[in-house]
This record gives sequence, C-alpha cells and structure tokens, in this order.
Amino acid sequence: MADPINLRLARKAKARADAQRQAEQNRVRFGRTKAEKQAGKAENARASKAQEAGKIEEAGKIERKDDRPEG
Repeated sequence: MADPINLRLARKAKARADAQRQAEQNRVRFGRTKAEKQAGKAENARASKAQEAGKIEEAGKIERKDDRPEG
C-alpha cells in the first residue's frame, strides 16, 4: 500500500515550482545586465545635459527680489 500524500501540500509545491519556472523565463526575457543598466544611465545623462545646454533664457523677464505682490 502506498503512503498517503497531502494534496494541499502537493498543490502548493506545484504552484511554487510553476512560479519559479515563470520567474526564470522572465529574468531571461526582460532582465538587463549591470553593464546595460549603466550604459542606459550614461546615455540618459548625456541626453539631459545636451537638452539643458540648448535651452534659451528669456531676456525680457525680470525677477523681483522683494516681497511686494505684483500689480
């Protein structure tokens, strides 16, 4: 006679194994290496710096230094 098994524990073990398998597939499909992440950060910093360098300040705008309301 075979030993009885707890079906609840068997279902949970199967679900954990399925989740592990899915996680492994997602890591392969969507994961990026450390070098890729660093290259992306460097590219974003370069693009941001280039964008900031191209901004034009408004010549006609005067900043008020006192606390009086405009009007």
